[in-house]
Amino acid sequence: MGASEGFIELLRELLTDIGPLGVRRMFGGAGLFADGLMFGIVIDDVLYLKADDTTRGDFEAEGLAPFSYQRNGRAVDLSYWRSPERLLDDADEMHAWAQQALDVAKRASAKTPRKGKKRGKTS
Repeated sequence: MGASEGFIELLRELLTDIGPLGVRRMFGGAGLFADGLMFGIVIDDVLYLKADDTTRGDFEAEGLAPFSYQRNGRAVDLSYWRSPERLLDDADEMHAWAQQALDVAKRASAKTPRKGKKRGKTS
């Protein structure tokens, strides 16, 4: 698992309209942050975007699945869904999907009290 520097740089270029992009290495991949909130993860150079009940249907309509890992012999699905590969070739569409994921992260953050944790570094 991982997130190559080349793939992270491509995402930085595609997501400039989101604002400063923070990247923090974690769980064998990387978390993507904007406005201090994690809205995406990169595992094996695949982008997964945060989804909730309002956006999950967009991912399902594309035939995409959530990021899943094994824990105690069971599959655990996260609220991050594989993004359509075509987004890597279309900055405008990438921005739209990423903005929706950031909006999901903002809604989730509004529901959860913050504890002053460090967020991804911007560079």
